[in-house]
This record gives sequence, structure tokens and C-alpha cells, in this order.
Amino acid sequence: MNYLIGIDVGTSATKTVLFDENGGVVASASEEYPLYQPHNGWAEQKPEDWKQAVLHTLAQVFSQSGAKKDSIKAIGISGQMHGLVMLDEEGEVIRPSIIWCDQRTGAEVEDMLAIMPRERWIEITANPPLTGWTAAKILWVRKNEPENYARCRHILLPKDYIRYVLTGVFATEVSDASGMQLLDVPGRCWSQEVLDKLEIDRALLGKVYESCQVTGSLLPEIAQMTGLSQNTKVVGGAGDNAAAAVGTGVVTDGTAFTTIGTSGVVFAHSSKITIDPKGRVHTCCAAVPGTWHVMGVTQGAGLSLKWFKDNFCQDYVAEADKQGVDVYDLINQDVEKIPEGSDKLIYLPYLMGERTPHLDPDCRGVFFGLSAIHTKAHLLRAVMEGVSYSLADCNDILAEMGIEVDQMMACGGGGKSPIWRQMLADLYDCSVKTVVQTEGPALGVAILAGVGCGLYPSVEEACSKLISEKQSTSPVKEQTEIYNKYHQLYKRLYDNLKDSYKELAALS
Repeated sequence: MNYLIGIDVGTSATKTVLFDENGGVVASASEEYPLYQPHNGWAEQKPEDWKQAVLHTLAQVFSQSGAKKDSIKAIGISGQMHGLVMLDEEGEVIRPSIIWCDQRTGAEVEDMLAIMPRERWIEITANPPLTGWTAAKILWVRKNEPENYARCRHILLPKDYIRYVLTGVFATEVSDASGMQLLDVPGRCWSQEVLDKLEIDRALLGKVYESCQVTGSLLPEIAQMTGLSQNTKVVGGAGDNAAAAVGTGVVTDGTAFTTIGTSGVVFAHSSKITIDPKGRVHTCCAAVPGTWHVMGVTQGAGLSLKWFKDNFCQDYVAEADKQGVDVYDLINQDVEKIPEGSDKLIYLPYLMGERTPHLDPDCRGVFFGLSAIHTKAHLLRAVMEGVSYSLADCNDILAEMGIEVDQMMACGGGGKSPIWRQMLADLYDCSVKTVVQTEGPALGVAILAGVGCGLYPSVEEACSKLISEKQSTSPVKEQTEIYNKYHQLYKRLYDNLKDSYKELAALS
């Protein structure tokens, strides 16, 4: 039997999973690490923490598996996107990594827009300048920490720092590099025009690979530390969402997935480059060679339900503890009793501002239509429906761009809810499915590793073989018609409130 390893370098923890060649989980290990917030709106992590977590978990899964080291053919790496890792001439970390959710770079985004028009940024990088993305962070360090920038010889993304640790190779791959705002996304290579405009030396950046290409092998000292063979290959891997797409089988046209975690994502595969000129959704290179994906993001998805549960559902929490069940199972039972539309109650899920389709940091949450007939169960259903309307906004933009989705996968915590999956199926007007496999990004990059070392002929064929459907939820025509009416009103509410949000934000 041959084996593959998938490593997922997340924000809260690194998870490493060893799979057999049929996609079965043989061993799994995870290790958490802290996030640092030295100032309001800042978010940093220590790359050395990721390194230790990866080395520890690699050793653990190998020792647990009982596999012979030469049977572990390849490793794939996934990770949080957009983080900035800077190394000096000796390959040592210069400063903590500024990670994806850091918001310190507003001035640098304005600088980027002054350097080059927004439309040109979208043409080249497929996205407008964004505070969370890597290019603005590089400019921030150059402006605010010139001594650190002067020492910098290598700029890497989080998972690519792990690649360097494992192989000694400075490299990245197209899906993760798409989130740096330095890549020519249509051309799948570094943009010399962007680098020249920003005055960033191309020598600081690693070589760009496709996600399933082999980038190196394990260093002898890493092999000795972990018990693995130095013949084990390391492939390009993928950013977390691109890896999750492979891990759920979203690798052909017409397929997409919706994740309802803290935030929500609608992610569609496309065999041709499709860019929204308004910059409402993100276009990036996909992990399948020669393809792309388009992604919309709603900020307050699962966060909205958790916020309501934490603040107003102590009775549900107490009853769940008493019965020994999941609190969300009790919530789902009561929500199911409320009709579609929550008896004319609409929730706007803008607790953290919004990205798609509004890109508005000032908008905030609203219950609209609240009356004396409404109960806590009505509000809970309205929250779930409001998140679903927001995700439908993302899907509508994909359709507007010519990306037709006829099969939607559901994942993340919210994807486990049959009620939420039915709402999505009704609003998308297509089937919403789950898969048996639950390892997501780790499985995705293990599949990429298997393609890279020749175990599978292609990403698409590997997914067809290894990933199987668990459940399917079909739209109900009558419910789709009801939700379409509510969704149209939902969309108008933002336009009606847009100026009021700005006024609210300006209040002292």
C-alpha cells in the first residue's frame, strides 16, 4: 500500500493527516498555537510555531500509522492565505507573520490605487487592492519597518515557509500566489508590471509552480526528525479554499461549494478565466492545472448564528447540556417549525461589515420587520435565512459572470444542518450535496501530492475515484418562489440603508 500526507496550516492549528492511496484516513494529528494582536486590527503569528506544529504532527502520524517510510510517497501542503513571511539571507524569520485577517494596511491600499488604477489591478491580479492581501503588507513593512525590509531576502506565504522548512526550496504555487496581489492571474506567473510599479524585487519571490507539481524532497535532517524518507516528494499544494475544493470534488465546470464557517464562502470552479470588473468576487488560479476559481465571501455567516446563540439562547444551551446533545440540533428542531420567510422577518448579516457583494466595512446587522408575533425561533430562522440570502448574492454574481452551477457541495459547520442546506438549495435552485470525506483541505493536498508522484493520472480522476456523495438536498419549487421574493427585498434593504450606515459609522 502507498500512502500520502496532507498538511493544513490553519490559523488556530496545524492538522496533518496520513491517507492510504484509496483516500482512507490512517492517522491524524493536530497542534494549536497562539495568535497575537499587538494593536487593534492587527493579527500576527510566529512562523516558528507553524514549523514546530508541522514537525511534531508529521512525526506523530508516521509513528501512529505503522507504515514503512518508503511507502509514504508524497506530501501536500495547504494553509491560510495572504500571510507575509519574511526571511533574511540565512533563511531565518525576520519578524512575526502578518496574517490574512490583519487590517492595518488601509493607507497602503490607497497608495496602491494611486500607483495604478483600480481597473488595471483587476485586469492583472483579477482583484482590486485589498487590506488583507500580501502586497499591501509588504508595503507596510517597507514604510514602517525599513530596517526589517532591508534585511529581507525571501518573501513567502505561510504554507510556502513550511515548504522551505521541509525541502530548503523557495517556491509557491498558483492558487496561493493568486492572493498576494503580485501574480498575473490570467497568465499564472508573477506580474513584472505590478512588481515594477510597487518597486518589489522579483528575486524576493520564489518560483511559481502548478499545485500538483513536485517542488522538492525532504531534507535529510527533516527526514531524520520525523522518521520519513528523504525520497518523499513535496508538491506545490494549495491555499486553503482551493485545497478544500479538491477535497470535496469541486474540480470540474458546473461544480461549486458553499462553506458556512465563521465567514461564508461560495466557490465555483471554471475552466476559463472569468473576472468581475466590479471586483465584488475574487478570481484566483485553481489547484487543477490550467483552471481558475471564483469566490464570493460573506463576513458574518456562522458568526451570526453563534453570536445570537451566545447572547440570547442560554435556555437552549442549558437544555442541550441536560440532554447531552448539540445545542445546534435543538435550534434546528425549533427553526424547522417556522415557515419560510420567518413570518415576514428579514435579517441582514453584516455584523462585521461585508465583502460580497458590497465591500463595505461600515454596514451592520439588522432585523427588519420585527413584530410582536415573532418568537426566538423566528429570529433564529431569520438569521439562518439572512446568511443564506447573502450567500445567494454571491451565487448570483457568479451566474452574472456566466458561471453556471448545477451542483453545490455544502461544508463547514453550517453545512451539517439539513435546514440550512434546504434554504441554500431553494435559493440556489439546485441540489446541495455533502460528501462522505470530511478532511477537506488536508485530503485535497494529499490528492495533489498523489498526482504529483504519479499515483493518480489527474486531479479530476483522483477526485472521481476517492470522493463519494453522502447526502443530496433538492430545491422545493414552492419554497424557491417564496425565497425569491424575500431575497429581492433583502437586496434592496442594503441600498436603502447604505447612507445611514456611513452616518452611523461617523458618530462619535
